[in-house]
Amino acid sequence: MEKTDNLDRKILEIITANARVPFKDVAEVCGVSRAAIHQRVQRLTDAGVIIGSGYHVDPKTLGYSTCTYVGVILERGSMYKRVVEELRRIPEVVECHFTTGPYTMLVKLYARDNAHLMELLNNRLQEISGVISTETLISLEQSINKEIPITAEKEDK
Repeated sequence: MEKTDNLDRKILEIITANARVPFKDVAEVCGVSRAAIHQRVQRLTDAGVIIGSGYHVDPKTLGYSTCTYVGVILERGSMYKRVVEELRRIPEVVECHFTTGPYTMLVKLYARDNAHLMELLNNRLQEISGVISTETLISLEQSINKEIPITAEKEDK
């Protein structure tokens, strides 16, 4: 990964706080041209530092009121990639992590209600070949949702 400098970090700090901020405003705060900001953002995107942009939709507004984390235990860890491909086919699954600890995988999904959650667990997740067991944790409230803090690097003197 390409190293980021203080200007990159300042740009990232501004655009992660508000992805809709015009480049001209970012340029003004950073004291550089709008073209410089555009080039930096493009370079950061190409380098994989910026991994996406877009709008976030509140799942509740679409009828998905139950946010759930599911710990999945696989027969063998080597089955992970194949199971991930099966999970990709389930639209309600929004995250999947290969983990250490008691679970092979941790999956985040949204369900409309408890009946929908039970259908997803019993008829989708637990039916995937290699899944031995699942443990379900329902999120009652999301209290924090933020990006990792962006801070300027200390320059060598």
